[in-house]
Amino acid sequence: MKNALLLHLFLLVIAPLVMFGCQKEPRKPNIILIMTDDQGYGDISANGSPDVSTPNMDRLKSQSISLEDFQVSPTCAPTRSAIMSGRHPFKNGITHTILERERMALGLTILPQVLKRGGYTSGIFGKWHLGDEKEYQPDSRGFDEVFIHGAGGIGQAYAGSCADVPDNGYFDPIIKHNGTFVKTQGFCTDVFFTQALSWIKDKSSTEEPFFAYITTNAPHGPFIAPEKYKKKFKDQGYPEDAQGFYGMIENVDDNLGVLMDKLEAWGVVDNTILIFMSDNGKTYGGYNTVHGETYNAGMKGFKGSVYEGGTRVPFFIRWPNHFNAGKEVDVMLNHYDMLPTFAEIANIDISDIPDLDGKSFLTYLKNDSFESEDRLRFFHGGRWPLNPENVSGQEGAERWIGTAETSNPDNSQYEKFAVRNEQYRFVNNNELYDLFNDPGEKQNIIAEHPELVNQMRGDYEAWWTEVRPLMVNENAPLANEKPFWVNYEKQKETEGVKDWVKPDLD
Repeated sequence: MKNALLLHLFLLVIAPLVMFGCQKEPRKPNIILIMTDDQGYGDISANGSPDVSTPNMDRLKSQSISLEDFQVSPTCAPTRSAIMSGRHPFKNGITHTILERERMALGLTILPQVLKRGGYTSGIFGKWHLGDEKEYQPDSRGFDEVFIHGAGGIGQAYAGSCADVPDNGYFDPIIKHNGTFVKTQGFCTDVFFTQALSWIKDKSSTEEPFFAYITTNAPHGPFIAPEKYKKKFKDQGYPEDAQGFYGMIENVDDNLGVLMDKLEAWGVVDNTILIFMSDNGKTYGGYNTVHGETYNAGMKGFKGSVYEGGTRVPFFIRWPNHFNAGKEVDVMLNHYDMLPTFAEIANIDISDIPDLDGKSFLTYLKNDSFESEDRLRFFHGGRWPLNPENVSGQEGAERWIGTAETSNPDNSQYEKFAVRNEQYRFVNNNELYDLFNDPGEKQNIIAEHPELVNQMRGDYEAWWTEVRPLMVNENAPLANEKPFWVNYEKQKETEGVKDWVKPDLD
């Protein structure tokens, strides 16, 4: 009898406590972030495109929460730095995409380093574009696996350090893989996804969570796509640039479909957050299509502008059994909110990281009813000329050189800028648009709202005063060497360039 009572006590009280103490914490979700280059909000068939067919992007949107007012920077390196840092690009020293002003300031704690606190391992596949010098490269800043091209695009080269491997191309590109250059086979987007999927497959068999950052150079110009993707556009009479641009998007879509299917096959789909977005507004190739004017979802402006068409992008985020499929969030959110959001999802403390502009938007993903926080967002195109004092005989720099006056950022303070709250966009100091009633920004109502304009202008001026000292690259002299060129030539001479071994994904 006594033994029976003791057993009963053990089963009711002690055993549950022992089991509770032995339970593991739920595994943190994997995170896959896919970011295309220069694909507009409207360049997806589910978002109204009359040009492209994107069944996999459409499928992902239907399975995701779609952030319908997601804002980024007008061009690519600034957006990438905001995602990595949780700060406005100007606070990261990034005011351009070249000329040493694409280098993300050193000393920041960036996204892969934050995720490492939560046990994550991180890989990047494709475009980095935040500095080609060693100390700025992703393997010096927290990434464990690195498979990238240089500069802002395959084969690009500019005055200073920003340059990819010389004479590189979209087909069979030379790629830097963990510090070693390899010769790949195939179209660049296919190569990046294949390598990323191989790494994801490997990490899926381990206990540690992973962050995969797949950043295609497509559909950035030059507009080159495999012939089989161009053919339908050629047959329909699209201009040559449009054939390449839309062909690249459909190629990305096919690769996205393969990735989604593999996540299912490998049994990791339910514990993987999958995000699809673009880095800025649609590039304008200077062409019309067979449907007439280039489709831009009714928005004003393209890549490089500070109107909605330059900064609003598609953003789909899927986490099965956690986020409601098909839900749309119309609140204005943006790129530097992503780091705090990932940190909250992974339960990582970032209270020690100073001067973050971003705030987690997890509450908007988890809740069906919420109130927006009407924060101001500040946009600036940057890209003012080089100070002639920082250029000494650099070949190719002539076109970028200004005067002491035009190269002073303060003289560009009121050019190519915008301030946004939930309803209004204040642009270039002389335009105001009501986006609730005029999403195409056709009616300038600045004369009707002098108090609002004065308030937004004052807030912008205070912001400029805050960020101006943090533009640390403005007086940096152009580097005399291009690291990708130097290291590639050195490797060719010493050990040669080996062929990439295409991974088996079956």
